[in-house]
Amino acid sequence: MSQFEAEKTTEWLSGLTESVELECKLAGGRDGKGALPKDFWETYSAFANTHGGVVLLGIKEKPKGRFSIEGVQQPDKVIGDLFNTLNNPSKVSVNLLQDSDVEVLDVHGKSVIQVTIPQATRKQKPVFLGSTPFSRNTYRRLHEGDRACDDETVKRMLAEQIEDDRDSKILRGFGWDDIDKQSLSVYRQMLKDAKPGHPFLEHDDFELLKKLRGWRKDRENGDEGLTLAGLLMFGTWDAIQEASPHYFVDYQERPEAKTELRWVDRLVPDGTWSGNLFDFYRIVYRKLTNPDTLKVPFRLSAGQRRDDTPVHEAIREALVNTLVHADFSGRISVLVVKRPDMFGFRNPGDMRIPVDRAVQGGESDCRNRIMHQMFLMIGLGERAGSGIPKIYSGWNWRHWRRPALYEIDEPPQTLLELRMLELMPEEIQQQLEERFGEAYSTLPRLGRLILATAATEQVVSHGRISEITTDHSHDITVALQSLVKNGMLEANGHGRGAVYHLPGAGMPTPEQVFGVSIGVDQPSSDDRRSGQRAYSGDKSNYSGDSASYSGDTEVYSGDKGSQPNGKAPYSGDSDSAVDHRDAFGRLISPALRAPAIHHLENLTPEFYEKLRAIAEPSATSKRLAPETMRTIILRLCNGQYVTRSCLAELLHRTADTLRHQYLSVMVEDRSLTLAFPQTPNDKRQAYITTSSLQELQG
Repeated sequence: MSQFEAEKTTEWLSGLTESVELECKLAGGRDGKGALPKDFWETYSAFANTHGGVVLLGIKEKPKGRFSIEGVQQPDKVIGDLFNTLNNPSKVSVNLLQDSDVEVLDVHGKSVIQVTIPQATRKQKPVFLGSTPFSRNTYRRLHEGDRACDDETVKRMLAEQIEDDRDSKILRGFGWDDIDKQSLSVYRQMLKDAKPGHPFLEHDDFELLKKLRGWRKDRENGDEGLTLAGLLMFGTWDAIQEASPHYFVDYQERPEAKTELRWVDRLVPDGTWSGNLFDFYRIVYRKLTNPDTLKVPFRLSAGQRRDDTPVHEAIREALVNTLVHADFSGRISVLVVKRPDMFGFRNPGDMRIPVDRAVQGGESDCRNRIMHQMFLMIGLGERAGSGIPKIYSGWNWRHWRRPALYEIDEPPQTLLELRMLELMPEEIQQQLEERFGEAYSTLPRLGRLILATAATEQVVSHGRISEITTDHSHDITVALQSLVKNGMLEANGHGRGAVYHLPGAGMPTPEQVFGVSIGVDQPSSDDRRSGQRAYSGDKSNYSGDSASYSGDTEVYSGDKGSQPNGKAPYSGDSDSAVDHRDAFGRLISPALRAPAIHHLENLTPEFYEKLRAIAEPSATSKRLAPETMRTIILRLCNGQYVTRSCLAELLHRTADTLRHQYLSVMVEDRSLTLAFPQTPNDKRQAYITTSSLQELQG
């Protein structure tokens, strides 16, 4: 192999990282000539039931996340076995693959089989192995692993498959007395205002409810009664709790741009109001669009001032969308958050169509169609899949940062973030113009956006730019490469995994901060000298709740004192590249904007005890509510970087469990920020809450 070929092979392999959408398998078989691995089918089911993905056959994973190309000697035989099994309904429930989804790649003289597995449609899920979807035969992809689904998850998939509208169910034992008459009366008035003379207005309240399909008769079996839509929209709180035990709606107004559980205003069903969805919408929309807090310029229409701007329309649509797409059988609540910098919307249940297609518009698959129609009748909501595009266009009208719409897989939930942040703040543009001169002012908009993001957030990546702009992926790649070539950006890493920063704003490395000989996820030097063992954690799996709007960010305080466990104060050795510590024993490095904790033994006793008290619920319980664990992590990482190994020791969990179940997700939803973004999987990685880092940078 020539030097050029060797370098290309190294570059190709360096771009491989097993993720939620990529899996590498050896596929050598007993004789080494090639065979489909048995665990391929678990990955097939998992990818199909989640977001799809790619499997590379003929790649061997080595320790520390490295890969080598082994190839498949008989690719045609393996591909034949693949399709034979796919078309055997006793082995796999459905074949999602076409010939074009399976490709043999020639990677430096060796055959690698690339299998692209699409996401199954709602009608195809669950995709399972064997003859039944139960008994742990159905899988979902969570982080980098294939997880068997419990029976409750499978039942939810089957319900989604069968029921086009989840809210049409007739509720036995519920009747007219379970309707809040005041709610229905207000709805009648809003219908009259929106559509004067509508024929539905000629009927009494009970007949109006029937016309709205809040009460219906099943023509097949003759059953008649209140529907789930009718009860959730107009019902009393007591009745709603009986019919839908997991139902809960929550509005919180937070005083600061922080991910925390402190609020200045909150609305939950507490017995002082009906608790139904219609009243929740009316009350919350007024709070969200309060002119004292939502300051947007008015616009003129036919010479008249209109306070109902595209921003108001976007917020209205976002709120309606959250309610009509919610899976009220899920265990996550409907949550609406208002902060000075953003509006956040969360509903239980994943999206019925892929996110990218929802953003494009023109396609709709509403989970609660009757409720959606009820909102449409009074002029709220959009038809035919135009709701999400309307939200995006409303935010673009103010030139605010592009909305972020994404799903969390466990527990299933959908989140929408509407951030009131300028894409390219004027002061940042001025700084860049002073620095680069005409070279900046003549850049296309995409290039200026990339540089402004790098200046604002310190680092930028291909994925980050994809989140905040509608530009094509290829155009983003070309723009990044051009900026690097012209000396306006510097790159760390290769391909899509690279991160970029402005010249001279070098990224800190673990070696710069901690030194080259720090023990990684192992007993510290102090422990080795004292003969003690660092706690390794238990091996329990945790599902993790990734709701972006929960968490606490307590600010720490403490006094200087002697070291915990009677140990002598840290005196400096090869464990640290720069041995400066603050009054609490935290490492101070010029490469980081906040102090760092990488050895608990270096902390003062008082500060160490504060951390231990915060982490105590996790340290004393193997089973902890996911939101509780998130809150604990956020409190530990508030105002300081904490390494993965220290978090593991405090929380009594393994470092890998924390990374897979919590830390990676919290970085993805931007609750946490990495100390070393160019090497995200480094075991010396440290984490800080994004909100506290933004305060330090401000």
